[in-house]
Amino acid sequence: MFMGEFQHNIDDKGRIIIPAKFRDLLGSSFVITRGLDHCLFVYPMEEWSLLEQKLKSLPLMKADARAFTRFFFSGATEGEWDKQGRVNVPVNLRQYASLDKECIIIGVSSRVEIWSRSVWEQYYNESEQSFNEIAEKLVDFDLDL
Repeated sequence: MFMGEFQHNIDDKGRIIIPAKFRDLLGSSFVITRGLDHCLFVYPMEEWSLLEQKLKSLPLMKADARAFTRFFFSGATEGEWDKQGRVNVPVNLRQYASLDKECIIIGVSSRVEIWSRSVWEQYYNESEQSFNEIAEKLVDFDLDL
């Protein structure tokens, strides 16, 4: 399981260090793609395969399903580590997530998310204000928070 929050910088070539405990769980090869809320999602190959199967089962005749599948897969790329434990994030994904210098890397159960620090802080501050409301809505999912 991925959890925790870390701060790292992305260099001019688009390389970013991922925390060692995340690297171990991601394995030697993994998938980076556009995430929701203008961050990047990073999946271990096993998790990506499960997600791929779920997305393939969406109805092709539904415009929303086609749009989401296109969005998700068109931005996906296979990642690998360099000798310093960095991954190179392609330009299109850096632009999508507004990654320029300071980044926040968070663990979210089955995936890692990479955020621009400024986008993360804005998202976090907005979410923190409504956290109680969100928790109340999740009660319907029987999470026992």
